[in-house]
Amino acid sequence: MRKCPRQKLADVLQDKYDPESSGFISTERFRDLLATHGSELDPHKLEVLLALADNNADGKICYQDFVNLMSNKRSNSFRRAILQGGRQLKGSALREEVGLGLSQRLVRHVAYETLPREVDRKWYFDSYTYCPPPWLILFITVAEVVVFMYYGFQLDRWVLQVSSPSYLKGPLPYHPQLRSQAWRYLSYAFMHTGIEHLSLNMAMQLLVGVPLEMVHGALRITLIYVCGVLAGSLAVSVTDMTAPVVGSSGGVYALVSAHLANVVMNWSGMKCQFKLFRMAMALVCMSVEFGRAVWLRFYPQAFPPCPNPSFVAHLGGVAVGLTMGVVILQNYEQRLQEQSLFWIFFCVYTLFVLCAVFWNVFAYSLLDVRLPPHP
Repeated sequence: MRKCPRQKLADVLQDKYDPESSGFISTERFRDLLATHGSELDPHKLEVLLALADNNADGKICYQDFVNLMSNKRSNSFRRAILQGGRQLKGSALREEVGLGLSQRLVRHVAYETLPREVDRKWYFDSYTYCPPPWLILFITVAEVVVFMYYGFQLDRWVLQVSSPSYLKGPLPYHPQLRSQAWRYLSYAFMHTGIEHLSLNMAMQLLVGVPLEMVHGALRITLIYVCGVLAGSLAVSVTDMTAPVVGSSGGVYALVSAHLANVVMNWSGMKCQFKLFRMAMALVCMSVEFGRAVWLRFYPQAFPPCPNPSFVAHLGGVAVGLTMGVVILQNYEQRLQEQSLFWIFFCVYTLFVLCAVFWNVFAYSLLDVRLPPHP
Protein backbone atom coordinates (compact mmCIF):
# COMPACT_ATOMS: atom_id res chain seq x y z
CA MET A 1 0.00 0.00 0.00
CA ARG A 2 1.35 3.40 -0.97
CA LYS A 3 1.94 5.71 1.98
CA CYS A 4 0.74 9.30 1.97
CA PRO A 5 3.39 12.08 1.95
CA ARG A 6 2.82 13.01 5.61
CA GLN A 7 3.26 9.39 6.76
CA LYS A 8 6.34 8.99 4.57
CA LEU A 9 7.90 12.11 6.06
CA ALA A 10 7.08 10.99 9.62
CA ASP A 11 8.70 7.58 9.00
CA VAL A 12 11.84 9.20 7.58
CA LEU A 13 12.00 11.51 10.56
CA GLN A 14 11.86 8.66 13.08
CA ASP A 15 14.19 6.20 11.29
CA LYS A 16 16.89 8.63 10.21
CA TYR A 17 16.91 11.33 12.88
CA ASP A 18 15.59 9.53 15.95
CA PRO A 19 16.90 5.94 15.68
CA GLU A 20 17.16 5.62 19.47
CA SER A 21 13.50 6.61 19.93
CA SER A 22 14.43 9.39 22.37
CA GLY A 23 11.41 11.41 21.30
CA PHE A 24 13.44 14.44 20.12
CA ILE A 25 15.54 15.55 17.16
CA SER A 26 17.77 18.59 16.81
CA THR A 27 16.36 21.67 15.11
CA GLU A 28 19.32 21.66 12.68
CA ARG A 29 18.49 18.17 11.44
CA PHE A 30 14.82 19.06 11.44
CA ARG A 31 15.42 21.99 9.09
CA ASP A 32 17.49 19.77 6.77
CA LEU A 33 14.59 17.35 6.62
CA LEU A 34 12.12 20.10 5.81
CA ALA A 35 14.37 21.38 3.05
CA THR A 36 14.43 17.91 1.49
CA HIS A 37 10.80 16.86 1.89
CA GLY A 38 8.98 20.16 2.42
CA SER A 39 7.55 20.19 -1.09
CA GLU A 40 5.36 17.23 -0.10
CA LEU A 41 3.59 19.22 2.65
CA ASP A 42 0.81 21.76 2.59
CA PRO A 43 2.54 25.15 2.23
CA HIS A 44 0.97 26.63 5.35
CA LYS A 45 1.96 23.65 7.49
CA LEU A 46 5.50 23.88 6.16
CA GLU A 47 5.52 27.55 7.14
CA VAL A 48 4.40 26.69 10.68
CA LEU A 49 7.06 23.98 10.99
CA LEU A 50 9.81 26.34 9.85
CA ALA A 51 8.64 28.93 12.37
CA LEU A 52 8.63 26.22 15.01
CA ALA A 53 12.25 25.34 14.24
CA ASP A 54 13.30 29.01 14.19
CA ASN A 55 11.82 29.75 17.61
CA ASN A 56 12.66 26.62 19.58
CA ALA A 57 15.11 27.73 22.24
CA ASP A 58 15.88 24.20 23.42
CA GLY A 59 17.58 23.22 20.17
CA LYS A 60 15.35 20.19 19.70
CA ILE A 61 11.92 19.28 18.35
CA CYS A 62 9.51 16.81 19.96
CA TYR A 63 8.79 13.97 17.57
CA GLN A 64 5.24 13.54 18.88
CA ASP A 65 4.50 17.20 18.17
CA PHE A 66 5.51 16.63 14.57
CA VAL A 67 3.31 13.52 14.31
CA ASN A 68 0.42 15.47 15.81
CA LEU A 69 0.83 18.14 13.17
CA MET A 70 0.81 15.58 10.37
CA SER A 71 -2.36 13.95 11.78
CA ASN A 72 -4.14 17.29 12.37
CA LYS A 73 -3.80 17.15 16.18
CA ARG A 74 -2.22 19.84 18.28
CA SER A 75 -0.98 19.34 21.84
CA ASN A 76 -0.55 21.99 24.54
CA SER A 77 3.24 22.03 24.09
CA PHE A 78 2.86 22.42 20.35
CA ARG A 79 0.36 25.22 20.87
CA ARG A 80 2.89 27.16 22.91
CA ALA A 81 5.53 26.57 20.25
CA ILE A 82 3.40 27.78 17.36
CA LEU A 83 2.30 30.82 19.33
CA GLN A 84 5.97 31.78 19.45
CA GLY A 85 6.55 30.73 15.88
CA GLY A 86 3.50 32.60 14.68
CA ARG A 87 5.31 35.89 15.25
CA GLN A 88 7.95 34.82 12.74
CA LEU A 89 5.77 33.61 9.85
CA LYS A 90 7.38 34.93 6.71
CA GLY A 91 4.77 33.97 4.14
CA SER A 92 2.03 36.23 2.86
CA ALA A 93 -1.24 36.52 4.75
CA LEU A 94 -3.99 34.13 3.79
CA ARG A 95 -6.14 37.08 2.70
CA GLU A 96 -3.57 38.01 0.04
CA GLU A 97 -3.62 34.67 -1.76
CA VAL A 98 -5.14 34.73 -5.25
CA GLY A 99 -6.51 32.15 -7.66
CA LEU A 100 -8.75 30.46 -5.09
CA GLY A 101 -11.95 28.68 -6.03
CA LEU A 102 -15.36 29.55 -4.60
CA SER A 103 -15.23 26.88 -1.89
CA GLN A 104 -11.70 27.94 -0.89
CA ARG A 105 -12.75 31.57 -0.66
CA LEU A 106 -15.65 30.53 1.57
CA VAL A 107 -13.31 28.62 3.90
CA ARG A 108 -10.94 31.60 3.99
CA HIS A 109 -13.86 33.92 4.81
CA VAL A 110 -14.98 31.63 7.66
CA ALA A 111 -11.40 31.50 8.98
CA TYR A 112 -11.22 35.29 9.20
CA GLU A 113 -14.71 35.43 10.76
CA THR A 114 -13.91 33.13 13.66
CA LEU A 115 -10.16 32.74 14.30
CA PRO A 116 -7.94 35.47 15.79
CA ARG A 117 -4.45 34.20 14.82
CA GLU A 118 -3.02 33.96 11.32
CA VAL A 119 -1.30 30.67 12.08
CA ASP A 120 -4.67 29.18 13.09
CA ARG A 121 -6.36 30.57 10.03
CA LYS A 122 -3.75 28.99 7.74
CA TRP A 123 -3.96 25.72 9.66
CA TYR A 124 -7.74 25.65 9.31
CA PHE A 125 -7.62 26.62 5.62
CA ASP A 126 -5.35 23.65 4.83
CA SER A 127 -7.21 21.17 7.05
CA TYR A 128 -10.90 21.82 6.28
CA THR A 129 -12.45 19.42 3.75
CA TYR A 130 -16.24 20.01 3.99
CA CYS A 131 -16.50 16.45 5.30
CA PRO A 132 -18.64 16.35 7.29
CA PRO A 133 -20.56 19.47 6.22
CA PRO A 134 -22.06 21.83 8.84
CA TRP A 135 -25.18 19.68 9.17
CA LEU A 136 -26.13 20.37 12.79
CA ILE A 137 -27.26 24.00 12.57
CA LEU A 138 -28.93 23.37 9.20
CA PHE A 139 -30.81 20.36 10.62
CA ILE A 140 -31.99 22.30 13.67
CA THR A 141 -33.11 25.22 11.50
CA VAL A 142 -35.04 22.97 9.09
CA ALA A 143 -36.70 21.18 12.02
CA GLU A 144 -37.77 24.51 13.53
CA VAL A 145 -39.24 25.65 10.21
CA VAL A 146 -41.12 22.36 9.77
CA VAL A 147 -42.60 22.58 13.28
CA PHE A 148 -43.57 26.21 12.72
CA MET A 149 -45.24 25.41 9.40
CA TYR A 150 -47.14 22.52 10.97
CA TYR A 151 -48.55 24.69 13.75
CA GLY A 152 -49.14 27.54 11.31
CA PHE A 153 -51.47 25.42 9.19
CA GLN A 154 -53.02 23.70 12.21
CA LEU A 155 -53.77 26.94 14.05
CA ASP A 156 -54.31 29.02 10.89
CA ARG A 157 -52.10 31.66 12.45
CA TRP A 158 -48.56 32.82 11.53
CA VAL A 159 -48.02 35.86 13.75
CA LEU A 160 -48.28 35.55 17.54
CA GLN A 161 -49.25 31.88 17.40
CA VAL A 162 -49.11 31.94 21.20
CA SER A 163 -52.45 33.77 21.20
CA SER A 164 -54.16 30.57 20.00
CA PRO A 165 -55.76 28.49 22.81
CA SER A 166 -54.30 25.29 21.30
CA TYR A 167 -50.73 26.54 21.09
CA LEU A 168 -49.42 25.04 24.34
CA LYS A 169 -51.33 21.76 24.09
CA GLY A 170 -48.67 19.98 22.02
CA PRO A 171 -45.90 17.67 23.23
CA LEU A 172 -43.06 20.16 22.67
CA PRO A 173 -43.42 23.39 24.73
CA TYR A 174 -42.35 23.59 28.37
CA HIS A 175 -45.21 24.23 30.77
CA PRO A 176 -44.79 24.32 34.58
CA GLN A 177 -47.69 21.89 35.04
CA LEU A 178 -45.85 19.36 32.87
CA ARG A 179 -42.33 19.89 34.19
CA SER A 180 -42.06 16.20 35.12
CA GLN A 181 -41.91 15.41 31.38
CA ALA A 182 -38.17 15.87 31.09
CA TRP A 183 -37.97 16.12 27.28
CA ARG A 184 -39.83 19.43 27.36
CA TYR A 185 -36.76 21.14 28.88
CA LEU A 186 -35.14 20.69 25.43
CA SER A 187 -37.98 20.18 22.95
CA TYR A 188 -39.42 23.65 23.59
CA ALA A 189 -36.61 25.02 21.41
CA PHE A 190 -38.36 23.77 18.24
CA MET A 191 -41.48 25.92 18.81
CA HIS A 192 -41.73 29.68 18.33
CA THR A 193 -44.38 32.24 19.21
CA GLY A 194 -44.69 33.45 15.62
CA ILE A 195 -42.89 34.14 12.38
CA GLU A 196 -41.24 37.24 13.89
CA HIS A 197 -39.72 35.10 16.66
CA LEU A 198 -38.59 32.36 14.28
CA SER A 199 -37.09 34.79 11.74
CA LEU A 200 -34.83 36.59 14.22
CA ASN A 201 -33.62 33.37 15.83
CA MET A 202 -33.09 31.66 12.50
CA ALA A 203 -31.08 34.57 11.09
CA MET A 204 -28.72 34.69 14.08
CA GLN A 205 -28.52 30.91 14.20
CA LEU A 206 -27.45 30.57 10.56
CA LEU A 207 -25.17 33.60 10.31
CA VAL A 208 -23.24 32.74 13.47
CA GLY A 209 -23.83 29.03 14.00
CA VAL A 210 -22.83 27.69 10.57
CA PRO A 211 -19.36 29.35 10.48
CA LEU A 212 -18.73 28.29 14.08
CA GLU A 213 -19.68 24.70 13.26
CA MET A 214 -17.39 24.70 10.21
CA VAL A 215 -14.44 25.68 12.41
CA HIS A 216 -15.14 23.98 15.74
CA GLY A 217 -17.16 20.97 14.60
CA ALA A 218 -20.65 19.70 15.39
CA LEU A 219 -19.73 18.20 18.76
CA ARG A 220 -18.55 21.45 20.35
CA ILE A 221 -21.39 23.49 18.87
CA THR A 222 -23.89 20.88 20.07
CA LEU A 223 -22.45 21.18 23.57
CA ILE A 224 -22.86 24.97 23.63
CA TYR A 225 -26.29 24.92 22.00
CA VAL A 226 -27.84 22.16 24.12
CA CYS A 227 -26.38 23.58 27.33
CA GLY A 228 -27.86 26.97 26.43
CA VAL A 229 -31.30 25.48 25.70
CA LEU A 230 -31.32 23.46 28.93
CA ALA A 231 -30.05 26.39 31.00
CA GLY A 232 -32.81 28.55 29.52
CA SER A 233 -35.69 26.29 30.54
CA LEU A 234 -34.20 25.56 33.97
CA ALA A 235 -33.65 29.27 34.60
CA VAL A 236 -37.31 29.89 33.80
CA SER A 237 -38.42 27.08 36.12
CA VAL A 238 -36.43 28.66 38.96
CA THR A 239 -37.04 32.40 38.47
CA ASP A 240 -40.32 32.63 36.51
CA MET A 241 -42.05 29.60 37.96
CA THR A 242 -45.53 30.04 36.49
CA ALA A 243 -44.53 30.76 32.89
CA PRO A 244 -44.21 28.40 29.91
CA VAL A 245 -41.23 28.53 27.50
CA VAL A 246 -40.91 28.26 23.72
CA GLY A 247 -38.20 29.19 21.23
CA SER A 248 -34.56 28.39 20.53
CA SER A 249 -33.30 31.64 22.04
CA GLY A 250 -31.40 29.84 24.83
CA GLY A 251 -29.21 27.97 22.35
CA VAL A 252 -28.94 30.85 19.88
CA TYR A 253 -27.95 33.37 22.55
CA ALA A 254 -25.37 30.94 23.93
CA LEU A 255 -23.68 30.70 20.51
CA VAL A 256 -23.90 34.39 19.66
CA SER A 257 -22.77 35.66 23.06
CA ALA A 258 -19.83 33.22 23.10
CA HIS A 259 -18.76 34.34 19.63
CA LEU A 260 -19.11 38.07 20.39
CA ALA A 261 -17.18 37.68 23.65
CA ASN A 262 -14.44 35.82 21.76
CA VAL A 263 -14.26 38.65 19.21
CA VAL A 264 -13.96 41.28 21.96
CA MET A 265 -11.31 39.33 23.85
CA ASN A 266 -9.24 38.95 20.64
CA TRP A 267 -10.17 42.29 19.08
CA SER A 268 -6.77 43.12 17.59
CA GLY A 269 -6.36 39.65 16.11
CA MET A 270 -9.80 39.38 14.52
CA LYS A 271 -9.48 40.51 10.90
CA CYS A 272 -13.08 40.18 9.71
CA GLN A 273 -14.31 43.15 7.69
CA PHE A 274 -16.50 45.82 9.34
CA LYS A 275 -16.24 43.98 12.66
CA LEU A 276 -17.39 46.96 14.74
CA PHE A 277 -20.46 47.56 12.57
CA ARG A 278 -21.30 43.86 12.42
CA MET A 279 -20.92 43.46 16.16
CA ALA A 280 -23.22 46.44 16.69
CA MET A 281 -25.79 44.90 14.35
CA ALA A 282 -25.61 41.57 16.20
CA LEU A 283 -26.20 43.35 19.50
CA VAL A 284 -29.12 45.25 17.96
CA CYS A 285 -30.70 42.00 16.73
CA MET A 286 -30.24 40.39 20.15
CA SER A 287 -31.71 43.44 21.88
CA VAL A 288 -34.71 43.57 19.54
CA GLU A 289 -35.41 39.86 20.04
CA PHE A 290 -35.02 40.16 23.81
CA GLY A 291 -37.20 43.28 23.91
CA ARG A 292 -39.88 41.46 21.91
CA ALA A 293 -39.78 38.59 24.44
CA VAL A 294 -40.07 40.95 27.43
CA TRP A 295 -42.98 42.77 25.80
CA LEU A 296 -44.76 39.50 25.06
CA ARG A 297 -44.26 38.23 28.63
CA PHE A 298 -46.23 41.17 30.03
CA TYR A 299 -48.71 41.38 27.14
CA PRO A 300 -52.31 40.57 28.20
CA GLN A 301 -52.64 36.80 28.40
CA ALA A 302 -54.18 35.03 25.47
CA PHE A 303 -55.93 32.52 27.74
CA PRO A 304 -55.93 33.66 31.40
CA PRO A 305 -54.76 32.72 33.95
CA CYS A 306 -51.86 31.13 32.01
CA PRO A 307 -49.14 33.78 31.40
CA ASN A 308 -47.32 34.27 28.13
CA PRO A 309 -43.92 32.58 27.53
CA SER A 310 -41.02 33.78 29.65
CA PHE A 311 -38.01 35.78 28.45
CA VAL A 312 -35.62 34.39 31.09
CA ALA A 313 -34.41 31.64 28.72
CA HIS A 314 -32.47 34.31 26.81
CA LEU A 315 -30.51 35.18 29.95
CA GLY A 316 -29.75 31.52 30.66
CA GLY A 317 -28.30 31.17 27.16
CA VAL A 318 -26.16 34.29 27.57
CA ALA A 319 -24.79 32.97 30.87
CA VAL A 320 -23.73 29.71 29.19
CA GLY A 321 -22.19 31.56 26.24
CA LEU A 322 -20.14 33.93 28.39
CA THR A 323 -18.70 31.13 30.51
CA MET A 324 -18.42 27.66 29.03
CA GLY A 325 -19.02 28.85 25.46
CA VAL A 326 -16.11 31.31 25.50
CA VAL A 327 -13.70 28.63 26.73
CA ILE A 328 -14.82 26.20 24.02
CA LEU A 329 -14.46 28.72 21.19
CA GLN A 330 -11.13 30.08 22.42
CA ASN A 331 -9.42 26.69 22.29
CA TYR A 332 -9.87 25.78 18.64
CA GLU A 333 -6.73 23.65 18.41
CA GLN A 334 -6.87 21.94 21.81
CA ARG A 335 -8.86 19.12 23.31
CA LEU A 336 -11.42 20.35 25.80
CA GLN A 337 -10.52 17.70 28.36
CA GLU A 338 -7.06 19.26 28.61
CA GLN A 339 -8.46 22.65 29.64
CA SER A 340 -8.83 23.18 33.39
CA LEU A 341 -11.01 26.28 32.90
CA PHE A 342 -13.46 24.25 30.82
CA TRP A 343 -13.82 21.70 33.61
CA ILE A 344 -14.37 24.47 36.16
CA PHE A 345 -17.23 25.98 34.15
CA PHE A 346 -18.60 22.54 33.30
CA CYS A 347 -18.71 21.60 37.00
CA VAL A 348 -20.42 24.90 37.83
CA TYR A 349 -22.97 24.25 35.07
CA THR A 350 -23.56 20.70 36.32
CA LEU A 351 -24.08 22.03 39.85
CA PHE A 352 -26.61 24.54 38.52
CA VAL A 353 -28.51 21.77 36.69
CA LEU A 354 -28.62 19.59 39.82
CA CYS A 355 -29.81 22.49 41.99
CA ALA A 356 -32.48 23.37 39.43
CA VAL A 357 -33.69 19.76 39.32
CA PHE A 358 -34.02 19.68 43.11
CA TRP A 359 -35.79 23.03 42.94
CA ASN A 360 -38.31 21.65 40.45
CA VAL A 361 -38.91 18.57 42.55
CA PHE A 362 -39.34 20.22 45.95
CA ALA A 363 -39.68 24.02 45.74
CA TYR A 364 -43.06 24.24 44.03
CA SER A 365 -44.80 22.33 46.80
CA LEU A 366 -42.78 23.90 49.64
CA LEU A 367 -43.50 27.42 48.40
CA ASP A 368 -47.12 26.50 47.60
CA VAL A 369 -46.83 28.00 44.12
CA ARG A 370 -50.16 28.34 42.35
CA LEU A 371 -49.57 27.11 38.88
CA PRO A 372 -51.85 28.03 35.97
CA PRO A 373 -53.89 25.14 34.55
CA HIS A 374 -52.56 23.47 31.45
CA PRO A 375 -54.59 24.77 28.48
